[in-house]
Amino acid sequence: MGEFEGRVAVVTGGGRGIGRGISELLAAQGATVAVNYRSDAQAAHDTVDAITAAGGAAIAYAASVDDPAACAAMVDAIVADLGGIDILVCNAGIASRGNSVVDTDPAEMIRVVTTHAFGPHHLSRLAIPSMRERAAANGRADIVMISSVATSHISANGAPYNMGKAAMEALALTLAKEERRYGIHVNVVAPGLVETDMGVRLSRAMTGNRELQDLRSLDAMSPFGRVCQPADIAKVVAFVCSDAAGYVTGQRIEVDGGGR
Repeated sequence: MGEFEGRVAVVTGGGRGIGRGISELLAAQGATVAVNYRSDAQAAHDTVDAITAAGGAAIAYAASVDDPAACAAMVDAIVADLGGIDILVCNAGIASRGNSVVDTDPAEMIRVVTTHAFGPHHLSRLAIPSMRERAAANGRADIVMISSVATSHISANGAPYNMGKAAMEALALTLAKEERRYGIHVNVVAPGLVETDMGVRLSRAMTGNRELQDLRSLDAMSPFGRVCQPADIAKVVAFVCSDAAGYVTGQRIEVDGGGR
């Protein structure tokens, strides 16, 4: 029996990159995973197929996290299909364009901050009633926000992303205090650069190198001689949702190999 046997996990942006790594690991450890996606249905269904082929259980659900009505419909469907929600991983994210504040389009600011901050707020608000019930019955539930080391560094030319992730972390710390009495643990996992499509886009935006294609070309200058992988993040998410972290809430864990 796996660590998460009998638990239902929702992973936003769960079909690609870090989200896929999290979805696959939670499923491998026994969770039934709701793999959320916005537009890449093929990637989500490929992830579901990989999970089921490995003996796990997963279903794909479409909803854009910046759409409150779509989020509500998705949460209702998950609760109806799977019986409730035990774990919510707010992972869906988008990169900003790497412009200075004076050159940032207001529409970009709204789009990025809404995805990273308002979306997790919508989903938490909608999922918590079910999570409180599950925690009362099973002893705990978990919310994990996938943030970024961007909130530690606050680099130039990334205000929308920096602000969105900072607001996400404020939400997580608020929820940790509000939901502790209900048995819900809330933690933040903050990756550094990870080898994903979004990692490439963020690297291009932050470095100005529009030609960058392969993040493994950065292995030699990375901690431990390799760029971080989605599985590295997934293992930390699994830890904070596990019995080993039974007395852990309101914490932020950076996963960046100690930085550069």
